[in-house]
Amino acid sequence: MIAVDTARFTVAVFQDVAWAQKGVQALQQAGFPPESLTIIAKDAPDVATLIQQSLGASGARLELAAVGTALVHGPMVEALQGPDSDLTRFGLAASMRKVGFQSHDGRIFEVLTGRGGVLVAIRTEPRAADALAILHSYGGGNAAIGAWTGRL
Repeated sequence: MIAVDTARFTVAVFQDVAWAQKGVQALQQAGFPPESLTIIAKDAPDVATLIQQSLGASGARLELAAVGTALVHGPMVEALQGPDSDLTRFGLAASMRKVGFQSHDGRIFEVLTGRGGVLVAIRTEPRAADALAILHSYGGGNAAIGAWTGRL
Protein backbone atom coordinates (compact mmCIF):
# COMPACT_ATOMS: atom_id res chain seq x y z
CA MET A 1 0.00 0.00 0.00
CA ILE A 2 1.21 3.52 -0.78
CA ALA A 3 0.97 6.05 2.02
CA VAL A 4 -1.30 8.94 1.16
CA ASP A 5 -0.51 12.40 2.47
CA THR A 6 -3.15 13.50 4.96
CA ALA A 7 -3.14 17.02 3.52
CA ARG A 8 -5.89 17.35 0.95
CA PHE A 9 -5.54 19.48 -2.13
CA THR A 10 -8.14 21.00 -4.40
CA VAL A 11 -6.82 21.06 -7.96
CA ALA A 12 -7.85 22.59 -11.29
CA VAL A 13 -6.14 23.26 -14.60
CA PHE A 14 -6.64 26.63 -16.29
CA GLN A 15 -6.40 26.96 -20.06
CA ASP A 16 -3.63 29.58 -19.87
CA VAL A 17 -1.72 31.94 -17.59
CA ALA A 18 -4.26 34.78 -17.92
CA TRP A 19 -7.10 32.60 -16.60
CA ALA A 20 -4.87 31.09 -13.92
CA GLN A 21 -3.92 34.56 -12.71
CA LYS A 22 -7.59 35.51 -12.33
CA GLY A 23 -8.27 32.29 -10.41
CA VAL A 24 -5.28 32.72 -8.11
CA GLN A 25 -6.20 36.34 -7.40
CA ALA A 26 -9.77 35.29 -6.55
CA LEU A 27 -8.46 32.61 -4.18
CA GLN A 28 -6.22 35.15 -2.45
CA GLN A 29 -9.06 37.68 -2.19
CA ALA A 30 -11.13 34.94 -0.53
CA GLY A 31 -8.44 34.57 2.13
CA PHE A 32 -6.38 31.64 0.85
CA PRO A 33 -2.75 32.43 1.77
CA PRO A 34 -0.05 32.25 -0.93
CA GLU A 35 1.80 29.54 1.01
CA SER A 36 -1.19 27.20 0.54
CA LEU A 37 -1.09 27.56 -3.26
CA THR A 38 0.80 25.47 -5.81
CA ILE A 39 1.38 26.26 -9.48
CA ILE A 40 2.68 23.75 -12.03
CA ALA A 41 2.97 24.70 -15.71
CA LYS A 42 5.23 24.32 -18.72
CA ASP A 43 8.29 26.56 -18.46
CA ALA A 44 7.57 29.98 -19.98
CA PRO A 45 8.33 33.60 -19.02
CA ASP A 46 4.67 34.37 -18.24
CA VAL A 47 4.51 31.35 -15.91
CA ALA A 48 7.62 32.59 -14.08
CA THR A 49 5.96 35.99 -13.69
CA LEU A 50 2.72 34.39 -12.42
CA ILE A 51 4.58 32.39 -9.77
CA GLN A 52 6.68 35.37 -8.70
CA GLN A 53 3.75 37.80 -8.47
CA SER A 54 1.24 35.37 -6.96
CA LEU A 55 3.41 33.30 -4.65
CA GLY A 56 6.31 35.67 -4.03
CA ALA A 57 8.92 33.11 -5.07
CA SER A 58 10.77 31.80 -8.05
CA GLY A 59 9.53 28.59 -9.57
CA ALA A 60 11.84 25.59 -9.69
CA ARG A 61 12.44 23.95 -13.04
CA LEU A 62 11.63 20.24 -13.13
CA GLU A 63 11.63 17.81 -16.00
CA LEU A 64 8.26 16.05 -15.79
CA ALA A 65 7.33 12.95 -17.73
CA ALA A 66 4.66 13.72 -20.37
CA VAL A 67 4.90 17.48 -19.68
CA GLY A 68 8.52 18.42 -20.33
CA THR A 69 10.31 21.24 -18.54
CA ALA A 70 7.94 22.76 -16.00
CA LEU A 71 8.05 25.60 -13.51
CA VAL A 72 6.69 24.51 -10.14
CA HIS A 73 6.21 26.00 -6.70
CA GLY A 74 4.10 25.20 -3.65
CA PRO A 75 3.23 22.64 -1.00
CA MET A 76 1.78 20.08 -3.42
CA VAL A 77 5.13 19.85 -5.20
CA GLU A 78 6.75 18.99 -1.86
CA ALA A 79 4.09 16.36 -1.17
CA LEU A 80 4.58 14.79 -4.61
CA GLN A 81 8.39 14.70 -4.22
CA GLY A 82 8.62 12.33 -1.28
CA PRO A 83 10.12 8.92 -0.57
CA ASP A 84 7.05 7.08 -1.92
CA SER A 85 6.71 9.20 -5.03
CA ASP A 86 9.04 10.88 -7.45
CA LEU A 87 7.31 13.56 -9.47
CA THR A 88 10.24 13.98 -11.84
CA ARG A 89 10.50 10.26 -12.54
CA PHE A 90 6.85 9.20 -12.69
CA GLY A 91 5.09 12.45 -13.61
CA LEU A 92 1.79 13.82 -12.39
CA ALA A 93 -0.34 10.83 -13.42
CA ALA A 94 1.38 8.41 -11.07
CA SER A 95 2.29 10.88 -8.33
CA MET A 96 -1.16 12.41 -7.73
CA ARG A 97 -2.21 9.30 -5.76
CA LYS A 98 -0.10 10.61 -2.93
CA VAL A 99 -2.38 13.63 -2.47
CA GLY A 100 -5.72 11.86 -2.77
CA PHE A 101 -6.34 11.48 -6.51
CA GLN A 102 -6.64 8.28 -8.53
CA SER A 103 -4.23 7.67 -11.39
CA HIS A 104 -6.80 8.53 -14.06
CA ASP A 105 -7.37 11.94 -12.43
CA GLY A 106 -3.62 12.51 -12.41
CA ARG A 107 -3.47 11.55 -16.07
CA ILE A 108 -6.08 14.22 -16.94
CA PHE A 109 -4.12 16.87 -15.00
CA GLU A 110 -0.91 15.72 -16.70
CA VAL A 111 -2.35 15.85 -20.24
CA LEU A 112 -3.92 19.28 -19.72
CA THR A 113 -0.73 20.68 -18.21
CA GLY A 114 1.31 19.15 -21.03
CA ARG A 115 -0.91 20.95 -23.53
CA GLY A 116 -0.08 24.30 -21.97
CA GLY A 117 -2.58 24.47 -19.13
CA VAL A 118 -1.69 25.86 -15.70
CA LEU A 119 -2.34 23.55 -12.76
CA VAL A 120 -3.33 25.39 -9.58
CA ALA A 121 -3.71 23.52 -6.31
CA ILE A 122 -4.74 24.68 -2.85
CA ARG A 123 -3.93 22.87 0.40
CA THR A 124 -6.88 23.61 2.64
CA GLU A 125 -9.11 20.82 3.82
CA PRO A 126 -11.54 22.92 5.88
CA ARG A 127 -12.32 25.22 2.94
CA ALA A 128 -11.97 22.77 0.06
CA ALA A 129 -15.54 23.39 -1.16
CA ASP A 130 -14.94 27.15 -1.22
CA ALA A 131 -11.74 26.65 -3.21
CA LEU A 132 -13.53 24.33 -5.64
CA ALA A 133 -16.29 26.88 -6.25
CA ILE A 134 -13.75 29.65 -6.91
CA LEU A 135 -11.72 27.48 -9.27
CA HIS A 136 -14.86 26.59 -11.25
CA SER A 137 -16.02 30.22 -11.30
CA TYR A 138 -12.79 31.43 -12.84
CA GLY A 139 -12.46 28.75 -15.52
CA GLY A 140 -10.53 26.02 -13.72
CA GLY A 141 -11.17 22.86 -15.71
CA ASN A 142 -11.45 19.40 -14.20
CA ALA A 143 -11.48 20.95 -10.73
CA ALA A 144 -11.63 18.34 -7.99
CA ILE A 145 -10.91 17.75 -4.33
CA GLY A 146 -8.48 14.94 -3.61
CA ALA A 147 -10.04 12.46 -1.26
CA TRP A 148 -9.27 8.96 -2.44
CA THR A 149 -7.40 6.93 0.17
CA GLY A 150 -7.90 3.45 -1.25
CA ARG A 151 -5.38 0.66 -1.47
CA LEU A 152 -3.14 0.26 -4.48
